[in-house]
Amino acid sequence: MQRRRTIGQHAVATATLSAIAVAMTGIPARAAPTPGQGPDDGTRLAAALVREVTVQAINRHLIALQRFADTFGGIRAAGTPGHDRSAAYVHDKLVAAGYTVHDEEFPFRYSQTLAQTGAASGPTPRTLTPTVMQYSPNTPLGGISAALTVVAADDTPGCEPTDFASGAYAGTIVLIKRGGCSFAVKQQNAGAARAIGVLVYNNATDPDEPVGGTLGDASAAVVPTAGIPRAQGEALTADAAAGKVTVAMDLRTLTEERTSRNVIAETPTGRADNVVMLGAHLDSVTAGPGINDNGTGSATLLELALRLADHPVPNKVRFAWWSAEEFGLLGSEYHVAHLTLEQQLDIALYLNFDMLGSPNFARFVYDGDNSDGVGSGPGPFGSAPIEQVLAGYLDSRGLPHEGTDFDGRSDYGPFIAVGIPSGGLFTGAEERKTTDQAARYGGTAGQPFDSCYHRACDTLGNVNRAVLDQNADAVAWATGLFAVDTSSINGNALARRQRVEAARVAAARAVAAGFPAARTAVDGATAGTALPVR
Repeated sequence: MQRRRTIGQHAVATATLSAIAVAMTGIPARAAPTPGQGPDDGTRLAAALVREVTVQAINRHLIALQRFADTFGGIRAAGTPGHDRSAAYVHDKLVAAGYTVHDEEFPFRYSQTLAQTGAASGPTPRTLTPTVMQYSPNTPLGGISAALTVVAADDTPGCEPTDFASGAYAGTIVLIKRGGCSFAVKQQNAGAARAIGVLVYNNATDPDEPVGGTLGDASAAVVPTAGIPRAQGEALTADAAAGKVTVAMDLRTLTEERTSRNVIAETPTGRADNVVMLGAHLDSVTAGPGINDNGTGSATLLELALRLADHPVPNKVRFAWWSAEEFGLLGSEYHVAHLTLEQQLDIALYLNFDMLGSPNFARFVYDGDNSDGVGSGPGPFGSAPIEQVLAGYLDSRGLPHEGTDFDGRSDYGPFIAVGIPSGGLFTGAEERKTTDQAARYGGTAGQPFDSCYHRACDTLGNVNRAVLDQNADAVAWATGLFAVDTSSINGNALARRQRVEAARVAAARAVAAGFPAARTAVDGATAGTALPVR
């Protein structure tokens, strides 16, 4: 998962929608539906998948991913042997299960941090924790050292060339507050003033929250640039006001063109013009093995796919293990960009699962209907029913949850951009759990949902398997429902149910009147395939 999320809580309206979803589609976990209970709306398949997809089997896949990372430098980042081995593992398992599997190769710019250190001397010596910006130029080996200058912290600090008009910035490392314009513009203006480096300090409420940003692309980069937490920036500002401050920093990355691949698999049965698609990114960051982010999503989808292979489905189900998500959603963007309009229309919905086992978790459901009223607004038409199904399942288990905004942070972004209904689950990244959330879910308030987010400690020991098990059940439930019936997404569910029930009644009357052959019509009407769903 890439960058910082915006998190919202559902209003009463969402709870009402969830209750409706439970009434329409939900049954308690691991409970089998009553035979002959009515039109097949997918609950039989959903209940079977909930039973069959186990956290023990998912954990076995996580063990494999950890071992691939351990074997190849501690990481599974796109374009590295650790990711290649992870992709081959997924590919081989799917082929053995009978799936049609396609490895979708694409080129991308690989980048790995080699050094990001900093220190300040002056009134108070300080150790800095810079995070090098994506596409930042490298400092020379051993770093740079120069006097610190500070741009005034107005509403648009460093955003206008006039902010550097004094001429005092030449040959210095410039400290600029975040906000008002892009990081690229700030460092371009500093570079035009002949600064030799830039530090951008955060404006977040949390004084220790780092800044992990990008300069957009290599052509926009002018001078070595990194972000630092707000507390460090404010301390340096005060030091510079009291006397001369010298900053030393070493910012270096390895950047080169590489190739990686998505793994795409789909069921041999089901309608090819009404595809239920699920995705999770398989790659890690270059700092660690990525077992929670996003081994948990990838392993859950793999085990679900293996279990679904034993069940013929009316709607084709397509699974995707994306690569280079951590470099900017590159794998999913490549895939969607190469779909024709007709191929886009064939996808009924997209479900995204990224970080399903955060240690200090919350249960987040993507806010398809915008009932939170925050951030980016609702998803494309059809996203609200996806939210209702996922939230409804959690409600049926008595598991509290809340909404999270479609902020474009994960691989649903390219699908939403072309109008494909989307949804998914998430258990939290680097943001800190609130007191209210700790009361709702347990855990520790004031600490990140995942304190090992994008770090080397994101290992097998960094997964909450209880919440992973719950989320896997919800994923299995939603997949089973939609694999049979997507009419709530792209049709009128009530009208379809009325048509199916009318067919059942007519067929039953025919049987009662002495026409045994009509029994086929009764069975067909409840099979989920007799009537079109779009």
